[in-house]
Amino acid sequence: MSGLQSAANIPELRRRVLFTLIMLAVYRMGVQIPTPGINGEALSAFFEQNASTLFGMFNMFSGGALENFSIFALGIMPYISASIIIQLMTVVVPQLEALKKEGPAGNRKITQYTRYGTVVLSIIQGTFIATGLESMTGPGGAAIVLNPGIQFKLMTMLTLTSGTAFIMWLGEQMTERGIGNGISLIIFAGIVARGPAAIVNSIQLIKAGEIALFFVPFLVLFMFFIVAVIVFFETAQRRIPIQYAKRVVGRKVYGGQSSHLPLKINISGVIPPIFASSIMMFPATIGSFIQIDWVQKVSAAMSPGTVYYYICYVAMIVFFCFFYTAVQFKPDDVAENLKKNGGFIPGIRPGKRTAEFLDKVLTRLTVVGSIYLSAVCVLPTILIGQFNIPFFFGGTALLIVVGVGIDTISQIESHLHMRNYEGFMKQGRIKGRR
Repeated sequence: MSGLQSAANIPELRRRVLFTLIMLAVYRMGVQIPTPGINGEALSAFFEQNASTLFGMFNMFSGGALENFSIFALGIMPYISASIIIQLMTVVVPQLEALKKEGPAGNRKITQYTRYGTVVLSIIQGTFIATGLESMTGPGGAAIVLNPGIQFKLMTMLTLTSGTAFIMWLGEQMTERGIGNGISLIIFAGIVARGPAAIVNSIQLIKAGEIALFFVPFLVLFMFFIVAVIVFFETAQRRIPIQYAKRVVGRKVYGGQSSHLPLKINISGVIPPIFASSIMMFPATIGSFIQIDWVQKVSAAMSPGTVYYYICYVAMIVFFCFFYTAVQFKPDDVAENLKKNGGFIPGIRPGKRTAEFLDKVLTRLTVVGSIYLSAVCVLPTILIGQFNIPFFFGGTALLIVVGVGIDTISQIESHLHMRNYEGFMKQGRIKGRR
């Protein structure tokens, strides 16, 4: 509480926090504004029936906006997809790689390309969603679209694209004028907003006898344990010592100090679980549209709760951990930068040997990180399937909520350290996820 009081006493930090809260309130208000031409009751019934498919996962990240089919139904997922595509393209497109190395000017240009990509993806997704809704019906056979046609498709595409563009603008404003990463906070708010409903649902399941009362303390302790594990691994680092050689420039001596290179255990963040969940949800989603025997069998075999699902899910998480880590961290570039600045790892020759050492350490860390992500994402999912626990308590959701919370607290602590030596908490210090 003393940390909160210190944060409130700093005018700049107080304005940033207040601005972030106002922007999040605007986002949550937009989630409640429905897109015209939709039968809301039939759409809600459809989502209840298909909660375990790709629709359920997108609905979670949009904070229920897809279930209500609001103007923010697409959420921030097009922006995330565009960002990942641009990052991957910087590896294979020399022009984008050159822009990335130009510094702030190049990053602004890449951000502009990301915005254009977000609009293009939103137009494509909005068109496909509008076309798909026209052919969908609720469980009782009621049509989801009241007046299908070209006008509905055009209006829906423009509405959803405008909503995503507005969310993107909100996220950028929160990042610039608020506290924390705006895009991450929007996803955070969407997941947390569904928490009260999930808790009420859990209480109703306990009253109905579907969840045993003696199991509730175990569930609470298990959630605290998962949160503690996530905090530990997200803040854990392998610090590689760096020594800088002394240089004499004129009459001054530079360098000679010691430092370290922090390598996170989980460099890829929450990207691998999100990508793996998206891919693993496709069979169940396709099975809900195509009523063919072999398609239904494959969909049933790859549905959450089966052995095949968990095996493929873990394999996907491990693959994306190594893939995204290779994109984010390049040992050759780091070794070259250290060599240019006169830095070296004690006992390791600069240049190629340093790159090989960093690659070896990074591979070991990624193995540990992929095991950690797989355990966090799979174990709660097994509990969900066995004990009928609401989806809010899934590992991916907890991973995002805790990770964004750590990032935000780290930024608040940084602002507090600029004014005084005491951070947000008197005992301990948040290392952050960067």
